[in-house]
Amino acid sequence: MNKEELNIEEQLFAEMKRAKAGTLFFPEQFSDFAESTAIRKALQRLTEDGNIVRVAQGIYVIPKESSLVGKVIPGAEEVAAAIAKRDRARIVPTGVHALNILGLSTQVPMRVVYLTDGAARKVRVGKQTINFKRTTPKNLAAQGHISSLVIQALKTIGKSKVEESELKKIIAQLKKEKREYILHDSKLAPAWVAAIMKKALTIDE
Repeated sequence: MNKEELNIEEQLFAEMKRAKAGTLFFPEQFSDFAESTAIRKALQRLTEDGNIVRVAQGIYVIPKESSLVGKVIPGAEEVAAAIAKRDRARIVPTGVHALNILGLSTQVPMRVVYLTDGAARKVRVGKQTINFKRTTPKNLAAQGHISSLVIQALKTIGKSKVEESELKKIIAQLKKEKREYILHDSKLAPAWVAAIMKKALTIDE
């Protein structure tokens, strides 16, 4: 390794250390330091030396440290959010992943699906796969995070299959959402989903 290569490696590591532990980095973020091949080689060496961790293809991190479990590596949800931020794309969790976030399922999906207006792609994160699926603008137009999740979760469960226990959890979650978001987002949902969402506006605590 020549002095120039060592200098690039040191610069990249110093730049990463300036950020909060657990921050995800992409090679293109370092384009001011060197050309792409040199950056990739520097990141590879930093990974091999144990200074950083490769979370997924082209995504790196200096992990947070926990006294209980040691290094804490960002999961699929954090990786998806970082990719969306980089690409300036909108994403919405769907399927079992949406159910899991809302507490309607304890199943941790090995295949995490997001609707997006960005590029369709698959990203491997540990044992999980993130699948970004292109969709129409309407499916990404919800204003509320919770109400957006509820729409996708209910679509996954199905109109005639929503159990009373699930309904109670959904209403409880929607109680945390802003009223104006529920009113707006219910207009984007199927009629039967909208009817459930509006119950959160009328049912007392």
